[in-house]
Amino acid sequence: MRPSTSPGTTNSTASGTAADFDDLTVEDVSRHFGRRRAVSRITFHASRGTVLGLLGPNGAGKSTLLAMLATLLRPSSGRILYGIHDASDHAAALRAAIGVLGHDLFLYPELTALENLEFFAALYGVTSPRDAASAALREAGLADRAADLVSSFSRGMRQRVALERALIHRPRLLLLDEPFTGLDDASTAALATRLESLKRAGAIVIVATHDLDLADGMFDRAVFLREGRMLDVIDRPSALRSTYRDVMNRPAADVGAGLSRLDG
Repeated sequence: MRPSTSPGTTNSTASGTAADFDDLTVEDVSRHFGRRRAVSRITFHASRGTVLGLLGPNGAGKSTLLAMLATLLRPSSGRILYGIHDASDHAAALRAAIGVLGHDLFLYPELTALENLEFFAALYGVTSPRDAASAALREAGLADRAADLVSSFSRGMRQRVALERALIHRPRLLLLDEPFTGLDDASTAALATRLESLKRAGAIVIVATHDLDLADGMFDRAVFLREGRMLDVIDRPSALRSTYRDVMNRPAADVGAGLSRLDG
């Protein structure tokens, strides 16, 4: 098992003390790049112990929204609140409570799995980086490959190491961008199990994906996006593929028609 501290519990890190929060609130957030609106007036809420999906085709604004949630981009308008904290005032402390897994796994192929995780644990100022790295590899089911170079790993194995890299500092908020890409059935099942354990431990998990069959039944809430605009927010969506198709086929005039279900 991982160290007993639950996700998001305040930790001392290299960048200071991590902020803790119990919910995430996105309020009327937009992001413009020049004259192009990548994201327009997005609003949703997620509490601890929630897995939330960001669903939409390529170009829907999912990655831009994740970058803002990670405090890597500032909204052009609106605000994002991490509990009572605003990223404009507490960015460093918030980043110490956020884990990100994107398309780039940010692993060093010339290092072993253990060396990779130990490096990132030290970077975050985690107490006993070697112990934390060893525990993370046990959690990933890769303890027997600790001394092997990451360059020798399959895509699925690298993804599992990268997930533990994103979790090594026990973040409150975990952001995943297309985490199922390139995974075999076993690695997909392992990822689903890991996300469920994080949910039970009280993390807020946000997953951007277009792999609807793999994600079916995973989300407590789903935010549906198209061309940077929010079409709907649905709690505990079932039959995800057919729900997605129905939402995406709405006429433009119906965009936002179901947003009254929002709780914050």
